[in-house]
Amino acid sequence: MWEAAITILRQLFRKPATNIFPAKYAPESTLSFLDSVARQEVELHPPVAVPTGFRGKIAYDRENCSGCQQCYKICPTRAIEWLAEEKKIKVFISRCCFCAQCVDVCPVNTLAMTEEFLLASYDKYADELIIVDSGELPGSKKRKKPGVQASVDTADQS
Repeated sequence: MWEAAITILRQLFRKPATNIFPAKYAPESTLSFLDSVARQEVELHPPVAVPTGFRGKIAYDRENCSGCQQCYKICPTRAIEWLAEEKKIKVFISRCCFCAQCVDVCPVNTLAMTEEFLLASYDKYADELIIVDSGELPGSKKRKKPGVQASVDTADQS
């Protein structure tokens, strides 16, 4: 019993082992806090360094996609939808388990894991959670053609 009391007392005087994240004090609404961060009205406290090899939100370069369907076939959560008429894919981040199997199997390196990890939303079909074309992939030296917009398609959300 005394050992437990001594351990508790020691813990009272140590520095916290975790980051105070995303804010020093808990915000009333996480989503409104993240909106404020996006508008650059407030900063994350402290800015969190993402570790090497982190598997965050998927990026997809639609222009480079060969339409081989390997990512679609290997996805364990069916987060990737095959668009047969376009011979391209659509990625539903709300279904993704961030295993990166699609990235590993892609023969033309058209998929990549980003460092983005703040993906909270009440709507699993929100624009930022459906990837149709991310444009240039992180670390890619290839440039997109002028006038090609990197956006998400919300027309087909079924």
